[in-house]
Amino acid sequence: MRAFFHRDQHLHAPQQFMRAGVISDPKDLPARVDALLGALGERGIAPEAPRDQGLEPLLAIHTRPYLDFLASAHERWQQIPDAGPEVLPNVSPYWNGRPEWPHRPACRSSSVVAQAGHYLGDLAVPLGPHTWRSSLASSHTALAAADAVIGGTDKAYALCRPSGHHARTDRASGFCYLNNSAIAAERLRTRFGRVAVLDVDAHHGDGTQEIFYRRSDVLTVSVHVDPDAYYPFYTGYADERGSGEGEGFNRNLPLPPGASDRQMHDAVAEALKEISAFGPDALVIALGYDSHEDDPIGLLKVTTEGFEGIGRQIGAMGLPTLVVQEGGYQISVIGDCLGRFLDGLLDKA
Repeated sequence: MRAFFHRDQHLHAPQQFMRAGVISDPKDLPARVDALLGALGERGIAPEAPRDQGLEPLLAIHTRPYLDFLASAHERWQQIPDAGPEVLPNVSPYWNGRPEWPHRPACRSSSVVAQAGHYLGDLAVPLGPHTWRSSLASSHTALAAADAVIGGTDKAYALCRPSGHHARTDRASGFCYLNNSAIAAERLRTRFGRVAVLDVDAHHGDGTQEIFYRRSDVLTVSVHVDPDAYYPFYTGYADERGSGEGEGFNRNLPLPPGASDRQMHDAVAEALKEISAFGPDALVIALGYDSHEDDPIGLLKVTTEGFEGIGRQIGAMGLPTLVVQEGGYQISVIGDCLGRFLDGLLDKA
């Protein structure tokens, strides 16, 4: 197995996020990376540094105005008198959410305040001085792992931070700025005719769903907490099946709050049955540990051992597989969660 990571992913250091009306301490801490690197080291897996691939691969997923905003917003923000240390929105546009649109029109205003409201979807995506640099490195990590699979590697792991599955074509949200799983899936499509994305983070992969919602060459399946009770609230329901050419190529499997290992494994089994029927040539796993019973913002009761079961189920598919790191915020357990998942994926006793 090959793994990939860029040291610039340490740099993103958010100072705050809004939760239930309270400005709270950040959860996506740089120390998350160290815990995951430790798990790789314990298994003799030395992560490789990805090469710089620029913006071109990102433009297959994200719009140019959005990328330009992410790259420039913090510097422009600091020119506002009495501005805070991070870019956060205090305005937002109305949009009717038309599913047949691949993305919204660009923000009409040149104001960074207006653009923050347009391109940042909530108060969980502060833009600091190094957010863009870390996000870009994270996307290149996903691309390097995808290239490894294209080159014949059977299993690859992309240690991505910041995470990506909430990022839409032109909007950041939920700690996510660039959609690493979607970027990786799109790169795999240059080699493989059909690609499936299975998201097993506790939160619905709303960005990934939207990006591929009108396509039939990429199947998206997400196992997550019922959005009636949990972020992102507005998407992730079972009746969301795709639009136009993509009708029938999206599947959501919501779990009730408090769901156990067995319920998670049953949902993953159902997801993999649907994936098998689709007949993909390669598989992307959007892997989060916020379903763990100790996660500070989680609602599920999956155990550390439960992640080994998830990995074993996925490994039994026998597909070229790229694992992209998503959420998981209890630093004391996420290393063990990754380690046990890899043990199951690689079928190690």
